[in-house]
Amino acid sequence: MNKRALISVSDKKGIAEFAKGLEKLGYEIVSTGGTARTLEQAGVKVIGVSEVTGFPECLDGRVKTLHPNIHAGLLAVRSNAEHMKQLEQLKVKTIDIVVINLYPFKETIQKPGVSLEEAIENIDIGGPTMLRAAAKNYQDVAVVVDPADYDRILDQLQKNGQVSLETKFELCAKVFMHTAHYDALITDYFGRSRGVDFPDYMTLTFEKVQDLRYGENPHQRAAFYRETCKKEGTLVEAEQLHGKELSFNNINDTNGALELLKEFDSSKPVVIGLKHTNPCGVGRGDTVYEAWQKAYQADPVSIFGGIVASNGEVDADTAKDINEIFVEIVVAPGYTPKALEILKSKKNIRILKLNNIDSGTNSAMDLKKVNGGLLVQDSNLLLTQGDLKVVTREKPDGKTLEDLLFAWRVVKHIKSNGIVLARDQKTLGIGPGQVNRIWAVENAIRQSRSDLKDSVMASDAFFPFPDCVEAAAKAGVKAIIQPGGSLKDKESIQAADRLGIAMVFTGMRHFKH
Repeated sequence: MNKRALISVSDKKGIAEFAKGLEKLGYEIVSTGGTARTLEQAGVKVIGVSEVTGFPECLDGRVKTLHPNIHAGLLAVRSNAEHMKQLEQLKVKTIDIVVINLYPFKETIQKPGVSLEEAIENIDIGGPTMLRAAAKNYQDVAVVVDPADYDRILDQLQKNGQVSLETKFELCAKVFMHTAHYDALITDYFGRSRGVDFPDYMTLTFEKVQDLRYGENPHQRAAFYRETCKKEGTLVEAEQLHGKELSFNNINDTNGALELLKEFDSSKPVVIGLKHTNPCGVGRGDTVYEAWQKAYQADPVSIFGGIVASNGEVDADTAKDINEIFVEIVVAPGYTPKALEILKSKKNIRILKLNNIDSGTNSAMDLKKVNGGLLVQDSNLLLTQGDLKVVTREKPDGKTLEDLLFAWRVVKHIKSNGIVLARDQKTLGIGPGQVNRIWAVENAIRQSRSDLKDSVMASDAFFPFPDCVEAAAKAGVKAIIQPGGSLKDKESIQAADRLGIAMVFTGMRHFKH
């Protein structure tokens, strides 16, 4: 009895060649719809699925393969005599190879303005059913979802007359991974369509971009995955123009730089220097070069080995300065030809080009893995709770208020407890990741390489005591921005009034852990 292969694919890449290879090995080819036409045009003899089922395709093709003559041929265990006896009585032939990839649901929902009805029509029913049936009976059926496996299967059939059990089990596992991914896409789409952000059951699905050389440390394994639906302005959309492949820490740090960059509109260039997910220097200017100089001068020590991110095109002068120090990565929406030439003169620098670098990701969720569970929250996209509230006798003028908001945007992206000192749209001192707030203030002051006279200070959370205000005033700070909300706010306000400092409350905390 000739062996049979059932082929029904939406991705036609390589399928005609694969079917011809199977045909040469004595396989009958059963197929449906568009796949059958493709194979027939390539000269492959095809048995229509209706010939196997004795039932016509119907309901606009919704029902083709959902029939016992198909599924009994897939699920019958060849070593089970009773199964094989029943097939003989029912005149059902076994199916030995199944080649299926599913309706393009992902591609459909990514189209602008796609309707719910169109999305639903692209949910495959028969395909996943056959895949799961064949995979359940993997010891007898080779089931293929990935065109990359065609050559390997033909090679084994040509050399050994069969696909090895080990390979069939691997293909079986691939099927269930594939169908789980497909179902998760559908689940996510329906959840988003209904506006459900925190479902009772959360099934996440990502696609691998690459294996990484190692994780956060050399002894840790790692890989980089992307969300399935395209997100503009995110690192997975970047084009690498030069340098070694990105590492785990490169990706994590660059993502941190991009998140901070998105806090600023593109009306003026912003350049960020970042190290270990904390910014070490941020500058905003009339040109990219001016913004770069501000970011670099803020902390020329810590930027060594760090990340540089710009929301504007990198020019030759900026590239020349960057090349005078060691940085791991430069990411920007573009580079002048001369800038690219200069940067590429260094062998190991990674150069990334990211269009729409300042695009927001308003639908993003923040995920944190904990032992035995997952914490899920909205991304921290807001800046303030309504209007700013000036709580002191001293009022900030327009320029001071601009600096306060500049510092507030930066402090939102450093590890808590966090403090940022700034002046003239440039960070002067950053105190991240301290276990109490006064240490963060003292570290920011101590770390600064600038005179802090007439600077401003931002705090990611309220002051529990007035000592932070007193330390800031002693250093030369003239205005403070903080959430407010402490039981001792009054004491901090009184200290600011006594020391001639303006203080603004945002009404919104920005812890980052």
